[in-house]
Amino acid sequence: MKVDIQDVPFDPCAATRDYESALPKGKHGGIVTFVGTMRDFNDGHDVSSMFLDHYPGMTERHILGVMEEAARLSNIMDAYVVHRVGDIKPSEPIVLVAVWAAHRADAFDACRYIINYLKERAPFWKRETTPQGKRWVEHNTADPAVEAIGRPTRFA
Repeated sequence: MKVDIQDVPFDPCAATRDYESALPKGKHGGIVTFVGTMRDFNDGHDVSSMFLDHYPGMTERHILGVMEEAARLSNIMDAYVVHRVGDIKPSEPIVLVAVWAAHRADAFDACRYIINYLKERAPFWKRETTPQGKRWVEHNTADPAVEAIGRPTRFA
């Protein structure tokens, strides 16, 4: 399992392919990926850019801990997270969550578990630029299905 936090744009497909090239061949039957991109709106306001900040070292440990928790709860083989920080423009990828498992249900469950943690609890701070000026984002969009799969408990 691996977490990459970077301040430059990335290609989610290339990142997934590169990471997968080091995994054992023929062992997984499902790969689930989620790619989150920046929207040009939030809470009823136009957004022209976002600055995403984090605490180096701590953020990676928290994300890796939730990935390990997801692996214990779902029978997955591996997981990979790439997360942007710094200045981000609309349509640019912010996050990639890729999960490999023998069976699709485990891969889907673990992927959703990890991305819900990233959206709800991961130590990132977002500042958006809107026509009204800059503002810190105080909350993220909740996933209505989160109760069905459970909330990540590590570092809650």
